[in-house]
Amino acid sequence: MTVRRIVPNLGSPDPAASRTFYEQVLDLDVVMDHGWILTYAARDNPTAQLSIMSADASAPVNPDVSIEVDDVDAAHAAARRLGCEIVHPLTDEPWGVRRFFVREPTGLVLNILSHPRVPADGEQSDSR
Repeated sequence: MTVRRIVPNLGSPDPAASRTFYEQVLDLDVVMDHGWILTYAARDNPTAQLSIMSADASAPVNPDVSIEVDDVDAAHAAARRLGCEIVHPLTDEPWGVRRFFVREPTGLVLNILSHPRVPADGEQSDSR
C-alpha cells in the first residue's frame, strides 16, 4: 500500500471565514469546498494541503488528519486485524471517496481514504 498524501484537518465553526487568510497570506488555492470543509493546496506542490472543517458530513466525529492511500480496503483490513477501533465504517461517500475512520493508539482519529481509480481507455472500471 502507498500513502499518496497526508492532510491535517483543523476544526473551525466557519471554514469559509479564514479563506482570504489562506489564499492571500500563504498563496494557497481552494481545491475542495463542500461548505463544511475547505481544502487548500500549494500551487507548486499540490500534495501540500490543509483542510479547515466544521463538522464531518457523515461521520460521528471530525478526524484529526486525512491520509489518502492507494488501497483503502487493505488499510481497513489491517486496522481490523490489529483490533483498532473503527470510528466510522468503510463507506463509499457521495462526494467520491471510499473511506473509514480509525482511532490510532494515542487516541487521534484518522480518516483513511482512497479516490476511485479512473480506468484507462478500454479498461473495465472498478465496481465500487
